[in-house]
Amino acid sequence: MRVSHRFLWLAVGALLWSGHLPAIAVAQNACAGIHVVIPNIKNNDGAVACALFSKPEGFPGKFMRFADKIVMTKIEGRQARCDFVSIEPGTYALAVIHDENLNGELDTNFWGAPAEGYGFSSGAKVSMFKAPSFSDAQLSYDGEILDLEISLKY
Repeated sequence: MRVSHRFLWLAVGALLWSGHLPAIAVAQNACAGIHVVIPNIKNNDGAVACALFSKPEGFPGKFMRFADKIVMTKIEGRQARCDFVSIEPGTYALAVIHDENLNGELDTNFWGAPAEGYGFSSGAKVSMFKAPSFSDAQLSYDGEILDLEISLKY
């Protein structure tokens, strides 16, 4: 039985349009790593920077110098996603900023408080205008798939 190419393309198009993809397509995208979703971003301006640290030095403010890996990503639909792959098992901490003006840093106001969105792994919070420590934000990674959600504070 011969299937025409036209019918095949129509079937593939219908699957894509309906959102019903074969399970194999989804499985190919799932890979070991730390996958971070950042929901409910204030606006689509600028980009989101996610910094992965394996040690306390420089966490969280000096990510350009001390982070093991940095992912910059565009914001789409007030959401972003950072994927860290080829990560060895171990203890890490994540810092995320919404760099609205694309200057490569977390802007602060006159009093030194963050003027752009920020967030940390493990729900670590800022206290008395002091950023959390590495140990406050640390997480364990076993080398498999780790899905995280980090909400930003403004």
